[in-house]
Amino acid sequence: MHNQAYPEVHSFVDRIIQGDCLSLLRDLPDNSVDLVVTDPPYLIRYKDREGRKIINDDNDRWVYPAFAELYRVLKPDRWCICFYAWNRADRFLSVWRECGFFPAGHFVWVKPYASFVNSTRMRHEQAYLLVKGYPPRPENPPDDVLPWQYSGNKLHPTQKPVSALTPLVEAYSRKDEIVLDPFAGSGTTGIAARQTGRRFILFEKDPQYFQPAEKRLAQDLPQN
Repeated sequence: MHNQAYPEVHSFVDRIIQGDCLSLLRDLPDNSVDLVVTDPPYLIRYKDREGRKIINDDNDRWVYPAFAELYRVLKPDRWCICFYAWNRADRFLSVWRECGFFPAGHFVWVKPYASFVNSTRMRHEQAYLLVKGYPPRPENPPDDVLPWQYSGNKLHPTQKPVSALTPLVEAYSRKDEIVLDPFAGSGTTGIAARQTGRRFILFEKDPQYFQPAEKRLAQDLPQN
């Protein structure tokens, strides 16, 4: 079992922990998690209709330190999946490469609605598939264009649906392995990990989102 190999990880597993991931990640050993799936601040000063904001969405000082730590704690020849804002792609890509990650794929989820209208009607979400080293090809690689089910954003202004993450967790990890999300938000990565037989480690800094996410994960009910 993974926890026997890395006893230092045991206290983190199957929990969401409130705190700054820049500090919390330092407590994880090198090469100790099997997959990273995360939805960090997009650096766009986002505010939803209710006035909810994302901590550190107004600066990029955290980007390199966070992803350098994620590269360190991820096992060799493993995957990292990261959502991002299309108009900040250059910043994220430069940091990922500097940390050692290599872009290996790209996902687009097609929405049945426009989430924002400006120069275009914005009807998609996107994430990069990154690699540390040279992982083997998944047995059943997912499509890189996928459907999107509206989450309702009740717990978080950018809440992702569980159905968007489950095929990725299944493809890029194995049962009982540990999935890490250092920007956990509403806890969706943890739900997707649990529903697919994986373990999880979640960090969330903002108490506004941590508390409902902790309650959600404690319910242990099927969710979309």
